[in-house]
Amino acid sequence: MIGALDAGLRSLGARVVDGVWKLGCATRFTGTLLARSAPALRRPQLLLDQVHFTGVLSLIIIVVSGLFVGLVLGLQGYETLKRYGSAEALGTLVALALVRELGPVVAALLFASRAGSAITAKIGIMRSTEQLSAMEMMAVDPYSRVLAPIFWGGAISMPLLAAIFSACGVFGGYLIGVVVLGVDSGAFWSQMQAAVDVWDDVGNGVIKSVVFGVAVTLIALFEGWDAPPTAEGVSYAVTRTVVTSALAVLALDFVLTSFMFTGV
Repeated sequence: MIGALDAGLRSLGARVVDGVWKLGCATRFTGTLLARSAPALRRPQLLLDQVHFTGVLSLIIIVVSGLFVGLVLGLQGYETLKRYGSAEALGTLVALALVRELGPVVAALLFASRAGSAITAKIGIMRSTEQLSAMEMMAVDPYSRVLAPIFWGGAISMPLLAAIFSACGVFGGYLIGVVVLGVDSGAFWSQMQAAVDVWDDVGNGVIKSVVFGVAVTLIALFEGWDAPPTAEGVSYAVTRTVVTSALAVLALDFVLTSFMFTGV
């Protein structure tokens, strides 16, 4: 009994030490990445390539998902609002739900699944095949040449993807509410415009999407950089990226919402 307890405590202690060690490595990695970002920012073509890699290639899943989320949200919202005689407020419900919460959060989860996993796989494979080490041997800084452009490309792409997601969701709500269910088009748009504030609603949604983009891209880069140089290690790193990014997005969403809308 005592032996089993001792083994359990040793295992727990080892996990805590490993976690603290990895947190320290991630902090050092982030600091080095930011410190060496200046050369990448002076080469816009590198940024455009990574915006295409992380953003443009994610457009299909963002557009289709946003449209269907808007359709479902419009249908569910209409059935609820109709009970209270407020079906004309459907536009307000759809827009606020999307620009405040669903747009940034769902887009970030999709971004982590598509772009985040691709980033981790790319960096992990480059590490396992020693491409990054070869760059260092040729006096080419992999942080400035590879990692920093991906980081800033992801940080730029995520707010744009969230905006597209929200726009497609509003369009989906319009289709199901106005075209299919017969809600008055003028009331749908006018109440939406009157209720949605640019700074308090849209602005806070943009802030969320920027924070989510930075967090997801950093997690994906670090997991790829820290992945063991084997096929199994890279596959585990991709899985960790998706899981950790999803948890980070949900936790950050709670924290940001607390500060933005409740003043906690």
